[in-house]
Amino acid sequence: MTIQSILQGRGGEIYSCAADIPVSQAVEILAEKRIGALPVLNGDKVVGIFSERDVLHCLRQHGRDALDHAVRDVMTADVISVERTKSVMGALSLMTKRRIRHLPVVEDGKLVGFVSIGDLVKYRIDKIEGEAAAMRDYIQST
Repeated sequence: MTIQSILQGRGGEIYSCAADIPVSQAVEILAEKRIGALPVLNGDKVVGIFSERDVLHCLRQHGRDALDHAVRDVMTADVISVERTKSVMGALSLMTKRRIRHLPVVEDGKLVGFVSIGDLVKYRIDKIEGEAAAMRDYIQST
């Protein structure tokens, strides 16, 4: 089970933002898309992650003026990423150890996906439930 398995199971666009947009605009994207974080890009390169946590820290520090700051000023710049070939369990372990909830998936330096801890847990639970159902079917057929 690799991150590629999760990426194949979903379609659609990867939402992201540029580092120079105002926090208010990035918050609007989070709210409109009902997501918890955005990879921050400079071209195709991931330069940060902007999350709900970053919004809260910025609001606490700057109050209402936080919304006028550039995303680059408040994003998490220490980006931890994975490749498609990383195992789901390895990614879950990494996220738990580093206390993060979102991982950019990068290939040759380019963003190819973005997964949350919820995506990984759901995938793992679905696999376990599938294995349990197969085991029940096997037992009932003997």
